[in-house]
Amino acid sequence: MPGLTHRWVPRGVHRGAALTLVFASVLATAAATGSLPRQDDKDAEIKTRAVSSTVGSVDGEEIADAAADAEADGKSGTAAAEEVVSRSGDRWGAVYDEREYKEFEQALDGSYTGVGISARRSSRGVIAVTGVQAGGPADLAGVREGDLLRTVDGRAVGGRPVAEVVALLRGDRTGAAEGTPVVLGLRRGGHTWTATLRRARLSTEAVTVRRLGDAPSSAVLIKVAAFTKGAGTAVREAVDAAPGDAGILLDLRANAGGLVTEAVTASSAFLDGGLVATYDVHGDQRALYADAGGDTGRPLVVLVDGGTMSAAELLTGALQDRGRAVTVGSRTFGKGSVQMPSKLPGGSVAELTVGQYRTPAGRSVEGSGITPDVGAGPEAQQRAETVLSGLGGGS
Repeated sequence: MPGLTHRWVPRGVHRGAALTLVFASVLATAAATGSLPRQDDKDAEIKTRAVSSTVGSVDGEEIADAAADAEADGKSGTAAAEEVVSRSGDRWGAVYDEREYKEFEQALDGSYTGVGISARRSSRGVIAVTGVQAGGPADLAGVREGDLLRTVDGRAVGGRPVAEVVALLRGDRTGAAEGTPVVLGLRRGGHTWTATLRRARLSTEAVTVRRLGDAPSSAVLIKVAAFTKGAGTAVREAVDAAPGDAGILLDLRANAGGLVTEAVTASSAFLDGGLVATYDVHGDQRALYADAGGDTGRPLVVLVDGGTMSAAELLTGALQDRGRAVTVGSRTFGKGSVQMPSKLPGGSVAELTVGQYRTPAGRSVEGSGITPDVGAGPEAQQRAETVLSGLGGGS
């Protein structure tokens, strides 16, 4: 698929509940998005993305005019554009300033600026560290999984939404860059302390692979956290490296999307060419196809949940519709509309809804998501392993 770059991650959702993984993946940038192909050659760096919307798109010229008028009056073109989008009814329309857009472009390349921790807010509002990236600033400062995060630069974080904690850690409000300091207040058991860390540009690990047992025929678990650059190839390599009689458990839970080209590449690991999805942009119908030569015989189970979104839903729908995989888990999120970004006067970028995509069988994912073949709750992975074993894919 030369010349095409796609992203699918809803900005608004990303800044809310989807941030459970925080700095563990590209989705913690609070700006990463999902998209479809480029609008035209002269704006080759601006691509489109898939988001949810229940209304038609706002007039792009109106937004551009508002931004230009504001810039001419010495005001913020970004703020003016945001006001027009907010009035339009385009629920997932968005306006990004230059820094935000640069951040998620970098994020989709598999990197981010941060301190290398993932965190989660408990039902009591406590922010707990759930993971520490090896070699990152937090790791080097002695932060460990299970530590409680009390403050960031002196501001209490207890009870705050995770998205706000992310913004504080990243220094989004101050435009903090790589190398800038951030002071964390931490607790471990009865011990409290502060640590000064310096933000760094860190790489994400979008795809992880492990065996589900010690036997030669044990299944292989491929976890895809996000479809950042190279993720599709990593999936194909993992499938190629798996023992011939081992099944594959493809875990797409909490995967909020990424580059659609990467999702299509991943589909090519399991399909021998053919349709992956169709989509429309202003009524113009287009299609995405897998490459020929994928492994079509190996038992395959896809694990999904309510955090499986956008590009991950595209891949799930393709494998399900074409009878290539059994899907297990809970209904996916349901993000399948298309937005097309365009540059505005002053350097900001507006993304406006223009259409939506469908699975090979013609199903719309928008608003309804994908219902798995086998429903499962907290025991989903165990259920998926049982199904895979029943398909002859090992245990």
